Amino acid sequence: MSPLTPRPDPIRILAADDHTLLRTALCELLNAERDLEVVAEASSGRGLTELVERHRPHVVLLDVEMPHNHPKTTVRKLLEHSPDLRIIILTMFDDPPLVQELLQLGARGYLHKSVPRGALLTAIRNAATDEDQVTISVPRGTFTAGGDMGRDQSPGPVSPREREVLACVAEAMSNRQIAVRLGITEGTVKRHLRNIFDKLDAVSRIDAVNKAMAKNLIPAPRGRSLH
Repeated sequence: MSPLTPRPDPIRILAADDHTLLRTALCELLNAERDLEVVAEASSGRGLTELVERHRPHVVLLDVEMPHNHPKTTVRKLLEHSPDLRIIILTMFDDPPLVQELLQLGARGYLHKSVPRGALLTAIRNAATDEDQVTISVPRGTFTAGGDMGRDQSPGPVSPREREVLACVAEAMSNRQIAVRLGITEGTVKRHLRNIFDKLDAVSRIDAVNKAMAKNLIPAPRGRSLH
């Protein structure tokens, strides 16, 4: 049965989030609704396609900052395998270009984790029953008054902080080591790396460092070979 046609059965949901307590609370909230049912959970992007094939959810709630998860690749892959699937991004990450790109790839919603309970439930029900409904709920100020969502946006230049992260990557530092050195969280490091990969069109950490050095964004690390 298509997720877009009326049905007596509950809306089947897969919840993907690496924060166990938050995911557990989310599942309890959803299962308390008579028309919603969490049929599967995931703590990383690994194996998501197989979980979808096994449990046949109508809606996937997807956090973008999970291990083994590149959000654009994940959304594209899930929809290639299950075109009728409805994906709602539920995250603390509210970067406007990423919002636009994920919606263009076919995500049916992008919600900040600070949204009220009712807004989340409405977004899930709309995604499962309305083919044209797209829900966006992010903090005020995420988009400019000029309507950035309607414009074609380029990734932009590598920022000074992203150069600092790249310099640490060039020293073969782990995400945790980078976080300690720069006084930021590992989640923030991952966010910077994702932006760096997009801006430099890089496929790996080494590729990003090599491209950054070629553009003179960072100096070559002393005494280290990157090949």
